[in-house]
Amino acid sequence: MNEFELIRRYFDRPAKNAVLGVGDDAAIVRPTPGHDLHVSVDMLVEGRHFFADVDPAALGHKTLAVNLSDMAAMGAAPRWVVLAVALPHSDEAWVARFADGFFALADRFDVGVIGGDTTRGPLTLSVTVFGEAPSGRALRRNAAQEGDDVWVSGTLGLGAMALREKLAGDLKLPADALAAGLARLERPEPRVALGQGLLGLAHAAVDVSDGWFADFGHILERSNKGAELWFDALPTHPWLAERRARYPELIAAGGDDYELAFTAPAANRAAIEALGLQLGVAVSRVGRVRSPEAGVSLIDSAGRPVALQRAGYDHFA
Repeated sequence: MNEFELIRRYFDRPAKNAVLGVGDDAAIVRPTPGHDLHVSVDMLVEGRHFFADVDPAALGHKTLAVNLSDMAAMGAAPRWVVLAVALPHSDEAWVARFADGFFALADRFDVGVIGGDTTRGPLTLSVTVFGEAPSGRALRRNAAQEGDDVWVSGTLGLGAMALREKLAGDLKLPADALAAGLARLERPEPRVALGQGLLGLAHAAVDVSDGWFADFGHILERSNKGAELWFDALPTHPWLAERRARYPELIAAGGDDYELAFTAPAANRAAIEALGLQLGVAVSRVGRVRSPEAGVSLIDSAGRPVALQRAGYDHFA
């Protein structure tokens, strides 16, 4: 296939929610009145963000999921995406599987694919996502308040656990733990409904992609706040929970979680727990926001400090 045949066969589909989608020099969209437009971009590079032998359908899913997770962190509804792909060669079977995984997730969230680009090069996948939230109501990193509870959704450390097993093989994971970790690593679930449900309940939120401790630190930095954070309250897989003290970085700083970390007033605890039950998403209270003078402390259940060798993933480390 040449470039244009590839686009027509696998990516030129009716664009949901758009005035004009794939096929022209630019797409045309019409945002909902009374809503702000949110825009985010993520790039995935072979060997840096995924293994060369990953299932193309799973990679299609993850390529979109990591972008939807950014919209979730803002409380925005994802509406449209553009996809840019660099391929080392034109492998029709690979592209078909990738497109299946990508569009399956797009259909689940009613997201329109409205354009993009293809070229030859090292396998690189870049998505720009556009979302909407009611004007002035978005969850932002700079809005945490002293006294807020600190929360996190789902479980932490599963993707990092699977990645370490694939790279080093030293964890000797049982089959169920490895399967759970690989599912998180290859097919993360963006918390879109939770993010939208937190509008009016939470003050600040962030997408957990590079490690919970580092990503939550962005909230504290932008909000100019400190925090007391409870390591033993961080939710994780049972196998990892039993070895919590041995592998603290996997849980607190591992990355590839795609959960939401957020702060909210203590008065909203019951409402947040009810929202989690309604959506079938676990939510865990893991600390409290303090004054900037108090600094940031990560402590165990006995109040002892927990040391991390690193705070999170760094693309240039």
